[in-house]
Amino acid sequence: MSAGTDTATGDQTISEDTEKPASASDSPGDDPDRDGGAKPKVDKRKSREKTPTIAEEALTDLELEDVTDHRRLSAITVYSVILREGEEELERPQASLWWSGVAAGIGISTSVLAEATIRSGLGAEHPYLRLIESFGYSLGFVLVIMCRLQLFTENTISVVLPVLACPSRYRFARTARLWGIVFVANMVGTLLTAAITVHGGIVTDEILAAILDISRHVAAIDPAAALLRGIPAGFFIAAVVWMLPSAKRSEALVIILFTWLIAAGDFTHVIAGSTEIFALVVIGELGPLTAFSHHILPVLVGNVIGGTGLFAMLAYGQIRREM
Repeated sequence: MSAGTDTATGDQTISEDTEKPASASDSPGDDPDRDGGAKPKVDKRKSREKTPTIAEEALTDLELEDVTDHRRLSAITVYSVILREGEEELERPQASLWWSGVAAGIGISTSVLAEATIRSGLGAEHPYLRLIESFGYSLGFVLVIMCRLQLFTENTISVVLPVLACPSRYRFARTARLWGIVFVANMVGTLLTAAITVHGGIVTDEILAAILDISRHVAAIDPAAALLRGIPAGFFIAAVVWMLPSAKRSEALVIILFTWLIAAGDFTHVIAGSTEIFALVVIGELGPLTAFSHHILPVLVGNVIGGTGLFAMLAYGQIRREM
């Protein structure tokens, strides 16, 4: 039955006048760059693909297959992969987003545990401690991303691309819904992990002392610096999301390299950092209000600026004329 048709059932009338999301392929009528311009651009790319280069004319069919297999994904192909994933995430049920977000908050806390384990083993006076223990920071991100859990900073690009491709009130509302659920769920996961780690007796005294040392270092960063350092971190996480479709079985290495850079460069990540901040909250060294206003909120803003304000906009800008 078409939308807007009323069906009478007894004395009740059911209206099917429900708003539906526009497809990402819908061309906004007021955009002269896209209105009627997609097919010629596609035809031009198809023509280029079918026309062999000078070198390819000398290749056998098998060698041509090797060339195709070794080509990098184009920017618009990567964009399409992430756009599709973002659209799927926007339509996931609230319960799925919530429990995946809580699991991500618990999983990302592996970063702090791994860092503290390395620090307690090497000793706080080791000359290359930061560079080495930063590899531990990467483990939580590998766990969360490879397990496809909902991490807020990943969503600063993946669910934003559908909005940029076809803005609508529906998509803005779905993005706000996803961001809100996932962020709160991540916070719940990291708070639970911090409380269990500090008071649950699951780690040695040496590792717990190292966790608190790392946490105090993070808490010592003033709000303005935390915000500014959050911008590169948000950019790097968005870049990881953009690179994964092209990684070709090297996904873990890509994640490790760039999340290591976040830790080694002393940049700030709102979800991983919240575990450290909450560790100080549960032992009474930091008040909950101060934790959010001076540490979590500034880093959140910085991550969003880096992930959405910079990377997502630039990623969309580079392929907009090709659609």
